Amino acid sequence: MADAFENILGQPYVRDFLRATVSSGRVSHAYLFCGPAGSNKTVAAYAFAQGIMCPKGPKGPRGGMCGACDACSRILRRKHPDVRFFAPEGAAGYLVEQVRSIVADTSLAPIQAQRKVYILDRVDLLGTQAANAFLKTLEEPPADVVLILLARTRESVLPTIISRCQVVPFRTIPVSEAAGIVVQNSGASAQQARVALQACDGSLTRAVEFLKSNERLQFRARVLEILSLLARADDWDIIGFAADLVIRVKLPLDDVRAEQEAELAENADFLAKSAIRQIEARNKRQITAKTLESLRQLAGIARSWLRDVMVVASGAPDTVVNDDAREAIEAAAAATTPSRAAAAIAAVRRCDAAISYNVSPETCIDAMLFEIRDILYGRGMPDAAPRAYRR
Repeated sequence: MADAFENILGQPYVRDFLRATVSSGRVSHAYLFCGPAGSNKTVAAYAFAQGIMCPKGPKGPRGGMCGACDACSRILRRKHPDVRFFAPEGAAGYLVEQVRSIVADTSLAPIQAQRKVYILDRVDLLGTQAANAFLKTLEEPPADVVLILLARTRESVLPTIISRCQVVPFRTIPVSEAAGIVVQNSGASAQQARVALQACDGSLTRAVEFLKSNERLQFRARVLEILSLLARADDWDIIGFAADLVIRVKLPLDDVRAEQEAELAENADFLAKSAIRQIEARNKRQITAKTLESLRQLAGIARSWLRDVMVVASGAPDTVVNDDAREAIEAAAAATTPSRAAAAIAAVRRCDAAISYNVSPETCIDAMLFEIRDILYGRGMPDAAPRAYRR
């Protein structure tokens, strides 16, 4: 198995720093990874966890991990019960009750390993009250706990959080460089790499996975087909399109659930009830995260298509990214204006934001398709409220 640090694409300084940290054995209690969406913070957090948790210790002069043991394999697949990932559960960020639950969990003994790693995403959405519930644990966590916090920018994180962490900055990866990295790691063309990056909000790792998945490529093809049909679609057509996409969004979850159930059944006889409950909670979070990822890919594909419509309508057809859908894009551009296309993109962003508010996939997709059709083709006002919130 390859060194997991090699998966931290586009971040050579971060990769070297984390390797050196693991190799020296000087792992601190808390880290703050700061960088834009798509800069591979989450991948780096799991690679770091693998280096910390490997029972055989760092191997080789570059501070990698063995990569062959059960712990390394489980962490790489994000299945290790002692590596916990959390994201905000509230509409505006972390809930105080959620943070208190995380704090209480840190006091529990590890299930399988000697240590535990907690990865908290979007701590820039950790408000003052929730942060206050977390500060004592962040400053002095149990000796067997390492905390890895992820944020978009350092400036958006509360100073009381920053002062208790070692900050690790992640750089913004230029689009051309990002596409080259995806090409190198997927074998796809440069044009396909750009398509995948837009579908995956710039995430290099997810873009590579996207291009290697026939199911995800078929999903994109269906989304593009539906977008091309919106100009002639009535309300019942759109309801049908939304129902189809809901099924496709949830399709990958069947495999995830089957794998989770098999893993739990395999270990049930050896685990205490409390450990089983922790694994079930982790599995539930994984299902939620997978659903959100599919919804965000749907929104990313729609934004990319609308962006192409906008540039063609503006007289810049050479900058189209979704070249395999050019005919439909040109037809849509001929039926709309650049300002309407821009307004439709804004509507998709509103629906994308609603995903974080725990709005159901059915509501998100239905609202997004209606908004695109109504705005792009002049059936609604660009400044109208998103359909998901109308009464």
